[in-house]
Amino acid sequence: MDFALAPADLELKERVARFARDVLAPLAPEADESHQVRRDVAQALARQGIFRYVVPTEHGGAGVRVVALCIIREELSKVCDHADLLFAMQGLGSFPIALHGSPDLQRQYLPRAASGEVLATFALTEPEGGSDVLGMRTTAVLAGSEWTITGSKRYVSEATDADFFTLFVKTDPDKGSRSLTAFVLDRTMPGVKATPIRMGAVHPIGQLDFQGCRVPDARRIGERGHGLRVALGTLDTFRTTVAAHAVGMAQTALDLALAYARQRRAFGNPLVEFQAIQFKLADMACDVDIARLVTYRAAWLKDSGAPSVVKESSMAKLIATEAAQRVVDESLQIHGARGLEQGSVIERLYRSVRAPRIYEGTSEVQRLTIARQLLREVAP
Repeated sequence: MDFALAPADLELKERVARFARDVLAPLAPEADESHQVRRDVAQALARQGIFRYVVPTEHGGAGVRVVALCIIREELSKVCDHADLLFAMQGLGSFPIALHGSPDLQRQYLPRAASGEVLATFALTEPEGGSDVLGMRTTAVLAGSEWTITGSKRYVSEATDADFFTLFVKTDPDKGSRSLTAFVLDRTMPGVKATPIRMGAVHPIGQLDFQGCRVPDARRIGERGHGLRVALGTLDTFRTTVAAHAVGMAQTALDLALAYARQRRAFGNPLVEFQAIQFKLADMACDVDIARLVTYRAAWLKDSGAPSVVKESSMAKLIATEAAQRVVDESLQIHGARGLEQGSVIERLYRSVRAPRIYEGTSEVQRLTIARQLLREVAP
């Protein structure tokens, strides 16, 4: 079994790492504390051609491969959480169009998403529920060739800044798994109101409210009633990349802990010479390595055409996000009071690392998914 990245992927990893170090690192301290999208960061990603990796080649992209997505998210997350967010939402918002959008929608949105001319996002979660997708209350009613959308979406990343978004609504309330339909909307359309939300962890996020929003049927993504398929198909591709995001944060936390433990002295010796600190560093290194292995296994399986990677991608997200939480926490513990100083990288990581255990499927939902997949595999 070959665990090495292909030469092209190694080149991509080195290129993104260099870009993150040289271009993003000076921007990160302010960008990661911004409650609004930093257009300078988005423009830097666009100039580097990074948005092209969420769009198929026939629409001006570099092709969508999960290994490449994971490489990019890991390297961006080591340096700038804000840049990673912009990249992830560009994928989540545009990939449903690539999967199921009409040729007209693909021509209208995908080339501009690849170039960074427009920014995308993904509107699924509602004020009264996230994991219970079929319990959503936002509705769309068809009259002639137009839909009227009423309801709200909450915790939408880049809600007040994204140029367009993929929206999931209930069109057929009595049809269970076939009750949802997906649409693409522009943020500036009449009937759309975007309001920012302030979170404990700094994140450009908000609420989208729809009141009498009229949407042509031509903006429908996929067939009526196939919205759940669109959502799950998108999340099935991008769930593994959340694990890569967590790996990037965990690696930086480990690197910071190693550097600090070498230079900080206590009782006449560097911290790194104390067995208690060595044990922490060893456990942290194991967590990072295991998380990275399960992440790239799931990514490789998806790119290899495996019939299903639901179990493996859920394992990757669960293992990596929980591991990152532990690693960042231990790194802060090694830093002591300095780790709590505002403006320090580890303090910023400590606030950022909590959210991935919730979005795109909580850790509890991942455990349920894994268990259900196991039970199907061993069904009598």
